[in-house]
Amino acid sequence: MIGAGGHIEGFEAPIHRSLVEPILLGGAPRSIAIVNGTVAAALGLGLQQWIAGLVVWALGHTLAVFAARRDPNFAAVLARHLRLSGHLAC
Repeated sequence: MIGAGGHIEGFEAPIHRSLVEPILLGGAPRSIAIVNGTVAAALGLGLQQWIAGLVVWALGHTLAVFAARRDPNFAAVLARHLRLSGHLAC
C-alpha cells in the first residue's frame, strides 16, 4: 500500500524538528523581538524615558508572545495581508 501514509522502503528521510519550527526569541518571533527591543532601547536610552521604555518593551513583547502562541508565523501572515489587502477586494 503506497497511498495515505504508506511508506516506500528507501524513500524516507528524517527531518530534524528545528528545521520546520519558527525561530522564537523569548517566545516571540525573532524579528519582532529585535524591533521591539530596539524601539524600547531608543526610547529608554535615547530619550531617557526609562519607565516608558520598559513599559513599551513589556507590552510589545507580551503581545508578540500571545500572538505567537496562536500562530508562530503571524508576522509573515500580517505582512502578506498588509501587502495584498486591496489586491483581492471584491
